[in-house]
Amino acid sequence: MNRTTLSLIAGATALAAVTGFASLNAPAASGDNTAKAAAQQPVERTSLLCPQPSTSEIAETAYTSFTPVTQGAVDSGKAELQAATQESADSTSGKKTGKKTVKPALKPAEPGKPATGDGSGSEPSALVGTAEGKFAPGWTVQETTAVAAGTGRGLLGTNCTAPDTEFWFPGVSTATGRTDYVHLTNPDDSAAVVDIELYGKDGTLKSAVGEGITVQPHASEPILLSTLASGQQSDLTAHVTVRSGRVGATVQALDDKIGGDWLAASTDPAGSLVMPGIPKDATAVRLVAFAPGDQDADLKIRLASPSSLITPAGNETLHVKAGMTAAADLGDVTRGEAGSLVVTSTGTSVPVVAAVQVVRGKGDKQEMAFIPATGPVGARATVADNSFKGTTLALSAPGQTAQVKVTASAGSEGGTAATKTYTIKSGTTQDVDAPVPAGLKGTYALTVESVSGGPVYASRTLASAKEGVPGFTIQTLPDDRGTVAVPEADQDLSVLLKK
Repeated sequence: MNRTTLSLIAGATALAAVTGFASLNAPAASGDNTAKAAAQQPVERTSLLCPQPSTSEIAETAYTSFTPVTQGAVDSGKAELQAATQESADSTSGKKTGKKTVKPALKPAEPGKPATGDGSGSEPSALVGTAEGKFAPGWTVQETTAVAAGTGRGLLGTNCTAPDTEFWFPGVSTATGRTDYVHLTNPDDSAAVVDIELYGKDGTLKSAVGEGITVQPHASEPILLSTLASGQQSDLTAHVTVRSGRVGATVQALDDKIGGDWLAASTDPAGSLVMPGIPKDATAVRLVAFAPGDQDADLKIRLASPSSLITPAGNETLHVKAGMTAAADLGDVTRGEAGSLVVTSTGTSVPVVAAVQVVRGKGDKQEMAFIPATGPVGARATVADNSFKGTTLALSAPGQTAQVKVTASAGSEGGTAATKTYTIKSGTTQDVDAPVPAGLKGTYALTVESVSGGPVYASRTLASAKEGVPGFTIQTLPDDRGTVAVPEADQDLSVLLKK
């Protein structure tokens, strides 16, 4: 996926415009006239897209927005989430009359405190969000839906995503009993054109239906994957590419027997991937991987446990043929302990994408969730919609020992922020005793910041059992990219502009 989003570029442009500085060298410049090293500055504008939640009449959806307080951010700004609505057209002239006026579904009041909203009082809709100024750096929005019964019942959650032009979804399915949709949301004023390709164990599933899908401006389209290819197949990889424009893309996977959840996109293809935070009571774990290039990949599979990196017996490696999807059933690989899956291409490093499907419970009391391969926490990462009970934060350091700081924000309805620091030993995963705001009322956000050592990977599990069904959902915490590198310059261009 193209993780360097347009919002970062816009942030850099906005910063340059505001300060009047730029990196500009004359052809003969030398010596002290060269540009200075780039400095990290807070982004000033960002966008997030939330997919249409469940349309079930018994579904309940909540949204939680949070922006961490960021040093150096501007003092003003705003953020809001609005329903994605198509531009209307004059019925007689055919001319566009502009976007419909819609009351924001959620409008945060200040950074450092979560804002909550729900979808009550309207038809379920995808949401388009924009944050500016002090609300932009590290802005995160969580969509959580509880479905009491029926196909896909359970707890479904996803982080709303930034618009992009490419997405990989290993772990989708068109098998009997599964209903998977790719939700495409277009935040812009012009139509987006999208292609969706499916890859199975034998390669590409031929279909012309997935080519040239048009997503209208300020609109969302759920695409049923089973309509893109004939026959039923499990363990597929969906590849979403945008010919023109940009979209947000997330997969909603619904199962007749084991519930449902959202599958977020895997991180960019790489020779080493981490899927952090498999619940310790997982009863079934299935790894799905895809090699998008022209070389086969031999993946070494390891589990970062609370004590060390271990190799699952009977599942030491996975061979992935070029252009094909492969899967491995790892069973109850965590065996009652926290764990993160680490896959590494042996020999020649071959880039792959991957995700795991996780099942908790047994018999007719099962529920599923997904953990896509993700990037490290980096400088900072945040996840919202946490509660006093049912929240588990998993931290993994597959390489060097690392130290991180975790901050629990103030509560959405009251409470004081709290902070703890943790050391995660090399090759291990820990379900940490995360801080909780003092006097908590409502929900809160958890922000993880790297302090020292190697890269840390993180995920948060929300759990809510109902009638014996262990409902849960898992969200990863990649770097929030709340800052952008802006080169300093030796010359103040604003002085020249005044002349």
